[in-house]
Amino acid sequence: MRVLFTSYAEKSHFLGMVPLAWALRNAGHEVRVASQPELTDVITGAGLTAVPVGKNHGLGRLLQLAKDTGQEKDFDMAENRPEMLTWKQIKTGYQGHVLWWCRVVNDPMVAGLTEYCRQWEPDLVIWEPLTYAGSIAAKACGAAHARFMWGLDLTARMRGHYLRARQEEGVATDALAQWMGVHARGFGVPFSEDMTTGQFTIDYTPTSLRLDVPLTYLPLRYIPYNGVAVVPPWLQVPPTRPRVCLTLGTSATERLDGYSVPVQDILTSLADLDIEVVATLPEKQQGELTHVPGNVRLVSFVPLHVLAPTCSVMIHHGGGGSFSTSVVNAVPQLILADMFDAPLKGELLARQGAGLTLHSSQATGPRVREHLLRLLNEPSFAEAARRLQQETHATPGPNQLVPELERLTALHRGTAVS
Repeated sequence: MRVLFTSYAEKSHFLGMVPLAWALRNAGHEVRVASQPELTDVITGAGLTAVPVGKNHGLGRLLQLAKDTGQEKDFDMAENRPEMLTWKQIKTGYQGHVLWWCRVVNDPMVAGLTEYCRQWEPDLVIWEPLTYAGSIAAKACGAAHARFMWGLDLTARMRGHYLRARQEEGVATDALAQWMGVHARGFGVPFSEDMTTGQFTIDYTPTSLRLDVPLTYLPLRYIPYNGVAVVPPWLQVPPTRPRVCLTLGTSATERLDGYSVPVQDILTSLADLDIEVVATLPEKQQGELTHVPGNVRLVSFVPLHVLAPTCSVMIHHGGGGSFSTSVVNAVPQLILADMFDAPLKGELLARQGAGLTLHSSQATGPRVREHLLRLLNEPSFAEAARRLQQETHATPGPNQLVPELERLTALHRGTAVS
């Protein structure tokens, strides 16, 4: 069968898809990846066939402008308190989510992606959970379609809250359906609710950490993929003392104006500990440090799937790759969270006993030090991390998932709309 993966041009959202794409290719299926031109080199660097469609999105510039002008949207997609989920409370925030995120990243690629799908005629379209252009294009060409999660399913859960509140209030407004419906009708297909959540969802979040959302999920074992990578000489030998990784992701520096935690303060607070701190910082951020303690190794990039197994603790921002790579390697985590699903992800991990979390606004050097010492010195965190690892290892891997994808594709594939 023909399988099209699609993601708007955000590297961190795409990388988790790569092992499943490889598995489908190894099973003899034809696989291509469609995204905006900005992601082309990342796709081809993964050994996959890229299909550039539409124009690059401007989400990073828009978010930075909103931050600079004090117009940031503070709607919390992780909100789950009933008193905060009335129509009055969530309608403006959810509509803002559609306007400020969904439309900005999808509008530049919907037409190009749909045109390509009608020409290539994929059997299955797999889309990351904010690339609604994927479900629109799938409907327009008659393909089955599925979401591929890179984090907690906040979009589907908030969608459910929004629809319930809307129904209770008795109003017709539906921001997401109206926006998607305009595109869909332009291609001759009506809007349907499965276009917001997929006909099924592929999810590598461990079941014990997954949100309670009434959808069909296909569990998938996470296989770390970090892009083109080389193992440096220092990482080819075991560490001689506890190794701690500090990694804060790429989006903060590539899309925004920097990190939301005080990196210098954190490194200074750990200077007297008998540990090795590996801090993955771009060269620009390295140059902004005023002092590098003797127990800190600065690197611009290191493949996390190689580094994590050598670490005693991972300190990170709660990104999907950092979080899941830590889980599959049974490494306790300290999550310094502030964006999207990261705060909730940190809370869920802490409940499992496999890590601790601090909001980025509270991540001072002394507090990070205090939490790190607990993770290093209390064996219960490593024990809980091993339980999460065992749960993950019991989940079907990409190769094992392929037959189920073949079955579901045959079940859901429809007739293309002319």
